[in-house]
Amino acid sequence: MTLDEPGLIKMLESYDQESKALKAEALRFCWAMRGGLNYSEAMELSKEEREIISELIKENFEITKKSGMPYF
Repeated sequence: MTLDEPGLIKMLESYDQESKALKAEALRFCWAMRGGLNYSEAMELSKEEREIISELIKENFEITKKSGMPYF
């Protein structure tokens, strides 16, 4: 695969956005799990594991919201 300079720049910007999104997701997991998962561990999760944890966090947030308990 060969890319011209604008194509290469676009590809690198896309990789940068994906990298930032992954880091943000990992940090959200660390915060939501209150130290039960550290940043290094979060960065090593597979896509499937991230999807499962994300769903678990959403479910727990909804349960907490319905109960009226603080979620912070």
